[in-house]
Amino acid sequence: MRSLKKTRRIQIIVIAAVALAGATALIGYGFRGGIQFFMSPSEVTAAPPPPGQVFRIGGLVEDGSLIRGEGTQITFRVTDGGASVPVTYTGVLPDLFGEGEGMIGTGQYVDATFQATEILARHDETYMPKEVIDALKEQGVYQDPDAASGS
Repeated sequence: MRSLKKTRRIQIIVIAAVALAGATALIGYGFRGGIQFFMSPSEVTAAPPPPGQVFRIGGLVEDGSLIRGEGTQITFRVTDGGASVPVTYTGVLPDLFGEGEGMIGTGQYVDATFQATEILARHDETYMPKEVIDALKEQGVYQDPDAASGS
């Protein structure tokens, strides 16, 4: 009788381990194309990502770099104060997008240019994405809007 209990316990442990491994594999499979890494312009220039890797880049749109091409094509440079990366984008930009403003772009780094498929801009005067703030703080160029206004 004791042998049957021991065998049953081992079977349950093996089934639980297989189920856990299966669940982990399904979660990994579900995330395989959905995880996007955030990189600052300094990180991109120091260690360029491999071709074809989709990632997010963020920083400030460099003053004087915004050039509108034919149709909806736009080129500009994004900077974190330490380095800047040229960006090309074809599409309609958000209303609050502009020079000196925070932005995050999703796309690929091809031939030393970030080719964006999506551009996000801050959604109001004071908001800036956490990743962009962290990258700007690392370079020592972040200015807290609350500290500047005294509130």
